[in-house]
Amino acid sequence: MKSINLIQNTIEIEIEKIRPREEIRAELDFTFTFENNILVIFEVRPSFMDKTIIISRPIAKTRYYKSQEIWKIYWMRANDNWELYETSEVKTIVEFFEIVEEDEHGCFFG
Repeated sequence: MKSINLIQNTIEIEIEKIRPREEIRAELDFTFTFENNILVIFEVRPSFMDKTIIISRPIAKTRYYKSQEIWKIYWMRANDNWELYETSEVKTIVEFFEIVEEDEHGCFFG
């Protein structure tokens, strides 16, 4: 696996690609966490019931398995359980972002 700093930089570049235009980020944005070889992407938006409350909801996750040199991809079900995505394995973090952006099955962005 590449160094953690290189992966972190790649993640930051790829997140910027999926973030909406600056002027609407108060209404919809995306952020992430990356710890222990696990990347989680979150959708961030105001609550529908109370616009002063900001909701951060996980939408996509990938985990690096060093022994297999792969990233496994997961999506968040409505019952708040992670499920393995149909295209479940990729070799690079960039491939993960490509699959999330494409969202062929409507799992990540609805």
